[in-house]
Amino acid sequence: MELFNFNTQKDITHWKTINDVVMGGKSNSFFTLNEAGFGVFSGQVSLENNGGFSMLQYNFDKKNTSTFTRACITVKGDGKTYQFRIKSNATDKHSYIAIFDTISNWTTIEIPLNSMYPAFRGNVLNLPNYSGEHMAQIAFLIGNKKEEVFKLEIDSIILK
Repeated sequence: MELFNFNTQKDITHWKTINDVVMGGKSNSFFTLNEAGFGVFSGQVSLENNGGFSMLQYNFDKKNTSTFTRACITVKGDGKTYQFRIKSNATDKHSYIAIFDTISNWTTIEIPLNSMYPAFRGNVLNLPNYSGEHMAQIAFLIGNKKEEVFKLEIDSIILK
């Protein structure tokens, strides 16, 4: 199941950036399409005012995902660590998280869905890992507890 492929889907109006400014921080981020047509999530994470994260999220109509076992994200990064996040329902407070490192070449990262653990505001919750039954949001987050400039290019997000 293709959740988003920047080669064929160019409308990025449902992709939103959320930064720590929602809680007083000073991080900033942007999401654009580059000349090659890939999504580019970039910006600066700041630790000022207890900040420290930038997130890019995509909400969509809730999908039955029970027949899939892994998410395959094709990205080109900057050597930094990011989180791939899933929500079963867009209104859930917690997300299911997988941490991944990036390299400067295009790579496809395969994430077993049942390995994604629940967390809220940086705290791991005492709940089961992601069941894989439904999905209504995907997101990318950078929050490595340090000030840093970042750039993550995204080609596609596919469930297999």
